[in-house]
Amino acid sequence: MAAKRPREQDLMHITTEPANQPEVLALIEQLDAYQKPLYPAESFHGIDLAALSQPNVIFAVARDPSGQAVACGAIVIEPAYGELKRMFTLPSHRGKGIARSLVQWLEAQAQARGCHLFMLETGYLQPEAIALYERLGYSPRGPFGPYSEDPNSVFMHKSVDGPIR
Repeated sequence: MAAKRPREQDLMHITTEPANQPEVLALIEQLDAYQKPLYPAESFHGIDLAALSQPNVIFAVARDPSGQAVACGAIVIEPAYGELKRMFTLPSHRGKGIARSLVQWLEAQAQARGCHLFMLETGYLQPEAIALYERLGYSPRGPFGPYSEDPNSVFMHKSVDGPIR
C-alpha cells in the first residue's frame, strides 16, 4: 500500500515569533497593501507592530518546510475575549489549509491561557476570509470592544465553551 502524501498544512511549522523580522514584516506589508485600498481609512483596524509584541498578544508565523514565512496572525487577549488580528497568508499558499491551521493553533494557545471566547473584525470585501471563519465555527455578531457600527466591517464570534456574550 502506498504511503499517504502529507498535506501542505501538515508540513507547516507554526510558532510564536517576533513580528519585527524582515520576512514577517514583508507579510504584514502585503496584508496592508491588500486591505488599505479596499476600505476608507476610518474602516482600517489593523494593529501596529509595537502592539504585536505586548504580553497579551500571541503572534504566530507559519513557515513552510524550507523555512519561508508564508502566513501570520495574532490573537489579542482581552479580559473578556481574544481577538484575531493580522491574519494573512501569501496568495501563492492560499487554499491549502494553512490559514485554518494557523487560526486553530492561535485558538489553542489562547485557550491554554484561559480564553474561550474569540472575536474578529474583517472587511465585507473579503469573502474568502469570511467563509474561512464560518467554516471554523465563527458566526456574525454586532460590534464589540472598541468597534462601532461600520458598513465596511463584518464582526464575528466563536465560543469554545460557555455562552456568547
